[in-house]
Amino acid sequence: MTNWMELDQNIREWIAEAGKRIRASFQTELNIQTKSNRNDLVTNIDKATEEFFTDNIRNIYPDHEIVGEEGYGDELQEMKGITWVIDPIDGTMNFVHQQRNFAISIGVYENGVGILGYIYDVVHDELYFAKKGEGAYMNDIKLEELKPVDIEDSIVALNALWVTENKRIDPTILAPLVQTVRGVRSYGSAALEMAYVASGRLDAYLTMRLAPWDFAAGRILIEEVGGKVTNLKGEDLNPLEKSSVFVGNSQLHKTILEKYLYRFK
Repeated sequence: MTNWMELDQNIREWIAEAGKRIRASFQTELNIQTKSNRNDLVTNIDKATEEFFTDNIRNIYPDHEIVGEEGYGDELQEMKGITWVIDPIDGTMNFVHQQRNFAISIGVYENGVGILGYIYDVVHDELYFAKKGEGAYMNDIKLEELKPVDIEDSIVALNALWVTENKRIDPTILAPLVQTVRGVRSYGSAALEMAYVASGRLDAYLTMRLAPWDFAAGRILIEEVGGKVTNLKGEDLNPLEKSSVFVGNSQLHKTILEKYLYRFK
């Protein structure tokens, strides 16, 4: 049987150590590479941080599986037993250019069900944490259940790309939403944007394509405060597949889905 209390304590210690190492790296020269395109960046710190987590996990929990962005984990077709889903630095472009607005993201799943979620804002020392059935927290502050909000009063996170010509969505679908809501924001880190929805700093977040390590932890956080997490068609997310992602408080999620996303294919 899994000792979740011990596992939680280990994760918190590893996140604190990883955060310390990342902050120390601000004074060093980064080795920056590209992956799928020139804007898909990865640094030596991303790789070293993921390796730090995977080495610790394999040392203490050798029977656990790992899914990681930088390739230090396992190739999985399904989730059996305990699976860690890790993004060592979510928001690498922000890390490189701003040294802020990025996070460590870790989700721990049991047989495909999210049990523990952690999103750590390294620069602001804010740890968003949730355990299934026990609520969500930001550091030691328990997050409240998400409250209904009128769409005209809502703040929505959305990349401007999705209301211009692009390959993934007709820009006319989301343009009316942008014109209706109180404000639109884009932070460049899916993990932080999901944490901000869970904490009420944002009311919804929509994006066309995320990998499992981008949404694994945030999904647990949002569901623990009564929010809704789906793709843009309103369907459940597969924790091992890339997908569009739409999160928000349940009432606003339903409104946007019915009024604006009904044309999304």
